[in-house]
Amino acid sequence: MRILYVEDNPELRETIGMLMEGEGRTVTPCATAEEALALDAGDVFDVVVTDVSLPGLSGTELARQLLAGDPQRWVVLCSGYELGSHPRSWGPNVRALLKPFELEELEQLLECIHTALASAAG
Repeated sequence: MRILYVEDNPELRETIGMLMEGEGRTVTPCATAEEALALDAGDVFDVVVTDVSLPGLSGTELARQLLAGDPQRWVVLCSGYELGSHPRSWGPNVRALLKPFELEELEQLLECIHTALASAAG
């Protein structure tokens, strides 16, 4: 499973990026939504995990652009603000994590996504 992790805070990007690495998982970290779109355009990632508050293009706008190209994309929005059920209305594979989140919460979510991707690949 290839994960694109978008976070403008360098310490968080490094720490959470390393924690998401694991068996069958590779993480590509980047600092901006613009960089994420460029990376994803070259080779589509299985899941995009993004902070909502980014300089320039926001994480929610990044999600909208990715979902416009493929409504089935897996996108995880990380926010310090409660997003409620709003992200789910964007697509069946959009999830939200409230910051600060527990690492177990992130791990469970990634496991669920990995299982869903594996069963979709058949």
